[in-house]
Amino acid sequence: MEKEYYEEIKNWDFSMFEIETEKLTNWDLYELINNYATEKSKILDLGTGGGEKLLDYFPDCAEIMGTDLAPSMIETANNNLIKSGRKNITFKVMDNLNMNVPNDYFDIVVARNTVTDPKQIYKSLKKGGYLLLHGVDKYDCHNLKLIFGRGQAYNDQKAISIIDYENILKAGFKDVELVPLHVREYFKNKELFIEFLKKVPVIDDFSEELGDHKQYFSNNLNEELLDKYIKENTYNGKIRLLRRYYGITARKF
Repeated sequence: MEKEYYEEIKNWDFSMFEIETEKLTNWDLYELINNYATEKSKILDLGTGGGEKLLDYFPDCAEIMGTDLAPSMIETANNNLIKSGRKNITFKVMDNLNMNVPNDYFDIVVARNTVTDPKQIYKSLKKGGYLLLHGVDKYDCHNLKLIFGRGQAYNDQKAISIIDYENILKAGFKDVELVPLHVREYFKNKELFIEFLKKVPVIDDFSEELGDHKQYFSNNLNEELLDKYIKENTYNGKIRLLRRYYGITARKF
């Protein structure tokens, strides 16, 4: 069912929503990738989607591989690759929980807003290699979830960030750092805001903790509740959404 959802989405290019972003935390995934990478680096990007972020922000280096569960995402990524003219980049279909990559091969593994198995990532990294993870946390868009009474990880006892942090430690990584990321996002109008909510699973009711994807793909938006949120969260004519992400850096020694 999850695969079918991503097959339908086809890409994660959010430029169409014209979102204005105000970062309140200075941890930046792409800055870290560029800081750690060298010309000889081999980078694996898990959950690459349509490859937009990889093609725009990843550095030129020896090799970059982007993977995604959905074939349609990889098809989009390959089309974007042709348009970009970039070299030394490949995209392939792969399940993050059943990784089909060489052991001790990559210098950097990046995981963006996707499910992971830290033990498999650990095996794929060279000694001294980095894991850089960016995720969506339990309290993301929490005031919106409170109004709707549901949402991603809404009823989970443990935050997604803590689950990932503990699993990364258990996998054998060292120098593991977890950073909460606070971001304000602004939408110009209700129409763009609605289209955004239909594309992302923010207020779909499922548990990260239990792996329960029931009603994961519902786009049923209660107009009364939506209008209540918009009324309470409009600033200077723009609808504000309070995002809560997390970043994790870790290293294999």
